[in-house]
Order: sequence, then C-alpha cells, then structure tokens
Amino acid sequence: MQQLSGLDAAFLYLESSAAPMHVGGVYLFEPAPHIDFDAIRLHIASRLHVSRTFRQRLVPVPLNLDHPYWIEDPDFTLEAHLDQRTLPEPGGWRELMTLAGEIFSEPLDRDRPLWSLTFVSGLNRVPGAPSGAFALIAKAHHAAVDGVSGEEIIWALLDDPAAESPAPAAAPWRPESPPGLLRLLAGSAGRLLEQPARLARLTGRLAGGALRAATLRTLLRIPLPPLLLSAPATPLNQPVTGERLFRGAVLPLARIKALRSAVPGTTVNDVALAICAGALRRYLKDNEALPGKPLIAAVPISVRPPDQVANDGNRVSAALVALATDVEDPRERLQLIHDGAADAMTYSRAMALDKLTDFIPATSTVPLVRLYCWLKLAQRVGPLFNLFITNVPGPRQPLYLNGARLLGHLGMAPVFDGLGLILVITSYLDTLAISATACRKVMPDLDAFIGHLEASLEELEAAAGRGETTANGILHG
Repeated sequence: MQQLSGLDAAFLYLESSAAPMHVGGVYLFEPAPHIDFDAIRLHIASRLHVSRTFRQRLVPVPLNLDHPYWIEDPDFTLEAHLDQRTLPEPGGWRELMTLAGEIFSEPLDRDRPLWSLTFVSGLNRVPGAPSGAFALIAKAHHAAVDGVSGEEIIWALLDDPAAESPAPAAAPWRPESPPGLLRLLAGSAGRLLEQPARLARLTGRLAGGALRAATLRTLLRIPLPPLLLSAPATPLNQPVTGERLFRGAVLPLARIKALRSAVPGTTVNDVALAICAGALRRYLKDNEALPGKPLIAAVPISVRPPDQVANDGNRVSAALVALATDVEDPRERLQLIHDGAADAMTYSRAMALDKLTDFIPATSTVPLVRLYCWLKLAQRVGPLFNLFITNVPGPRQPLYLNGARLLGHLGMAPVFDGLGLILVITSYLDTLAISATACRKVMPDLDAFIGHLEASLEELEAAAGRGETTANGILHG
C-alpha cells in the first residue's frame, strides 16, 4: 500500500464531471496482418508487470481526512480496461480525432485501476499511413502519472529492436486486500500529528526559495518571471463543460531545428513555444479578442531524476512564460520567449516549487476546489495564467507494437475551469507534433487554431530568412 503525494492527490481533488483529470494520447501504427484486438490484449497482458499503474487502484480515506492510497487491485481484470472501435467512413484523420475527443471526454472509473486503451481499426484514409493502419487511444489518470511517466508506460508496451537489453521479465504479482477503516484512520491521525513539523519544513522551504529568488534578482539581475494572476483575460479562460475536442498537427522536426539559428541559444522547445504563440495570436486576433498584454503559459518541468522509476506518480514543477503574443514580429517574439523561458525555469528550480506540493492538505483542498468551481471564480478573479503548454520528448528510434511499426503519436492532457485549452508537444523520429485539447464550449473552432499552427511556422521561417522551406510534410486536422 502506498499513499499518494500531495501533487498526485491534487489531480483527484481537481476532478469533476466537467473536468476529467487524465492524460493520454493517440498512437498510429502501420497495418500488420497478425494484429487484431485479441493479439493486442495478449500482448498487453504480457507487459502488465512493467508498471504498477496497470493494476493499482485507489482506496480513499473516509471524509477525505487524508490523501488516498494505492493498492494492488485484488479484483483486477484486463478486459475492463480494453475496448475496440471501428472508425466510420471514410476512416480518415478527422474521424480519428473526433473519436479521440469522445474518449477523452469520458472520466475514468475510480473503482478500477485508472487507465484504459482503445484499439481502433478502419483507418483507411489517414495521410501518411497505409490503408488498414490501426491506432491505440490511451488514457491514464494524472494522479497516477505525469506527462513523462505516462509516455514511458506506453513505450514499455512497445519494442525497440535495437535495444541492448530486452523488456524486463515479469515478477510475481501479489494483490492486496483493501485496508480496514481503523488502519486508514490511524494513518490519518499519525500524519495529523506530523503537521506542525511539516508546516515548519514548508516555512523553511518557502523562506529558502524566496532568498534564492532575491539573489537571482538583485545579484545576478535576472528579470522576474510573470506572476500568478498577471495574465490577461481571454475567451480561453472561462468555466468548462465535460465535452472535449482533440486535434493535432505533425510538423517536420528538421524545420523546427533549422529555426534555432534565428536566435542564438534557442532550443527546439523555444521554437515550438513560439509557433504556439503565433497561432494563439492569430486565433485571438481573428476573434477580435487579442489582449494588449502577452498571454502567460504555464510550462511544466520534469524534476524526475534520471535513475528514478517512471511509475511513481508526478514529479513536475512549472514555470510561467510570457508568450509575447502582443509582439507582431515573429523573430522578436521568439527572442522574448527564449529569454523569458530561460529566466522562468531558473527561478522555478531555485524556488523548488515541486517540493511544496507535498504539503497540500486533503481536508481543506477538497472543499476549496469545489467552492472555486461552484462560484465560477475563473470568470470573477481572472485567470491564474492563460494555458498550459507541455513538451514531452519522445524516442528518436522506431518502436514496434508486437511487430507493427509506430508511425507517430499525439499527446493529450486535461483542461480545467479557467483553462479551456491545453497544448501538448511531443516528438518521435523526425517529427514534432503539437496537439490541442479544448473544451468544446470554450473553443468550438479548434480546427481554425490548428490551421494557424502551420501559418505561424511559415511566418517564423520567413522572418528568419528561410522562406524557401516548403509546407509539405505537415499533417493536421
């Protein structure tokens, strides 16, 4: 039995019927004559040992007196987590994205391990994929995985023929009986007695973080990043409903890398943020809603040590980055994003914000989250920031699912009241994908935004003197 951390539990407290808190993705594979739903089921059954997430379920503490626990589910059945669907005609990209949006709209059942996989056939007209290709649509609760560990769990189902070591051998699995009421209450009482010491540690960490931030500001003269609640109001920042739209664009990675020369020191992540910023500027301008201040993005930062296992919950911090959407020149926008991202991440690491989430109290967090949603404070007090943009790098070598080659994938993450759009950047082989998950009520014209991603890339290339690069290789919808 393992208790959730404060950050892991926070994703449970944030969840509602209008805001399912799972992460996921769409994974597109080449056709293979031996691959069908039964073959996938058998393959996944052989890999359940690679992650605790597959067979662990929640045990809540009565009255939310403390954070829940994970146990090895004694009632686990693989079939409860697998589904199969066939795309309607013509079986193209649009039909696949629509199905993904429907699946991502459905909350996971908390009485089971918090994940699901849907096998999708009938992909007959997806550009870049042969007729007869298939897809997996995956989702897992954010309480169990962060973006990095969620991706690694999926990669663990896949094979890398060039890998020096094979997949880990299965270890004996031992289900657990749910703990009794007295054991749960005793654990909560023990943690309650620790609160004064925990509060003292929190105060010390806050003071240390503030001192390090002051040092960066005064001695090293690093500009302060944007503050919470400093973001401008936009149509993206309003209460959400439970219906999701999902779309994505797949871009040639070579074009992204070529743009790094436009601003010295620029990273692939900086360029991707600039492309997103340009698309946001175009989208809001078209809707006569472009604010005079720059949009503020929360950019998650993985703080997972290289030797730490992927199935131990969330290990992330976040930096607030101004997206320079008030700047018309694309090259200047890229420069400002590069400078701002570097400064924001420096402050985030100095203040060790990821450590503070360990002190999230269960008894006060649950009612506060519910009150926030009930009072619709997202509309009343202004956004904490405008959106999340997260980057999860993927492998550069081809991967296979039971012999079927992975062609590409898009990532998905949740939206919440006041944050009706989230962008996920992923990479695989020689491509970079930008996917958008949005509340249908907040952003019903998500297709328009996806089209602006291509235009944003092209205007950045023109500003960098790379107008000779053609648009071919872009897939979106």
